[in-house]
Formats: sequence, structure tokens, C-alpha cells
Amino acid sequence: MSDASDSASPSMAAPTAAPVVRKRPKPGERRVQILHALAQMLEQPGSERITTAALAGRLDVSEAALYRHFASKAQMFEGLIEFIESSVFTLVNQIVEREPDPRVQAAHSVAVLLQFAEKNPGMARVMVGDALVLEHERLQARMNQFFDRIESLLRQSLRLAADARGSLAPTAEAAAQASMLTSYCLGRLQRFARSDFKRSPVEHLDASLQMMIH
Repeated sequence: MSDASDSASPSMAAPTAAPVVRKRPKPGERRVQILHALAQMLEQPGSERITTAALAGRLDVSEAALYRHFASKAQMFEGLIEFIESSVFTLVNQIVEREPDPRVQAAHSVAVLLQFAEKNPGMARVMVGDALVLEHERLQARMNQFFDRIESLLRQSLRLAADARGSLAPTAEAAAQASMLTSYCLGRLQRFARSDFKRSPVEHLDASLQMMIH
């Protein structure tokens, strides 16, 4: 029969818990985490004004840690805008390259823009400017340039379509159509964002495009 000392022998002792080691993010990974957290926060009602303190709290880091990756909150929003630009224009350029029918090019370009916003609600608030109201004015200017570029791409496709059907004023007609489609996109995005994402931006999309593109 074992005495009491046996029960305290090393072979019976409870194992010591290994210290928790927090993995250090890879280069660039923390930047992505910050932008992802910011986009998620923008999906919440009443989130048009987000402080760096709140963002740091969500990530469980200090505000100083945020500023090691971004010099300012404006730079964080620029990161979101860069993601919007890269994502949307990559898809639109693929459509233009692969689709020979210019009317289909225009319709699909509008569709991918609105579908991108529907899949990324926080980005929709950036796209319509609601999240940029109290931020640096250059951010809104850059977002305006995004839609100017969308309108320009639509105008190019629609000019080809107008030429193909023998329009007497293809340039003016394409400009008017492109302006209308861009305004339509902005209106759909605003309603989506300001309904707290309850009204889909692609609601009745096919029927709407058939009426606007001919």
C-alpha cells in the first residue's frame, strides 16, 4: 500500500499549463485586420462616426498600435477606398475585355458595382459618403472620382452601342445615358445604406436596366 508521499510523486503531479503565446501577425496582416474591423463597424446602425478608440477596443489593441500601421484614421479610410477601387474596377475591366456587346458591358458593370456593395455593406457607407462626412475632404473627393471613372467607362460602352444602332448624336446620347446610370447607382446605394441595409441595391435590377439601356 502506498504512503501519502507516493501521491505527490512527479509521475502523478498535474501537468503545468503551457504559457499562452500570442502569435505575432505577419507583415501586412495587422493592416488587413484593422481595415476588416473598420468595415464591420460601419455595418452597424449609427456607425457613421467611428473613433480610433472604439476601433482599437474592437481589436483589443491600443490606439498607438493602430497608428503603427496607419498614420491617421484618414489613411484607414483610404485603405477601404483602395479596396473598393481595386475590387470594382478589376471586375468592370474583365467585363469590358470579355463581353463584345457594349450594352451588356454597361449593364453588367452596373450590376457588379451594386452587387459588390450588397456583399460589403460597410463599404456602401463609404461609397455614398455617409462614413466620410466628418473625415478629411480628400476622402470624399476620391470617392467622387471613383464614380466619375464609372461614368466614363459606361459612357465609352454606351457610345459604341449608340454608334451600332445608327444614332445621329452618339456622344451626347451616351453621355446622358451614362449620367443617368451613375445617378441610378448612387441612388440605389444611398437607399441601401440609409435603410440600414434592408433595401437591396439590386432590387428589380434587370427590369430597370432594360428600361435604361437600349
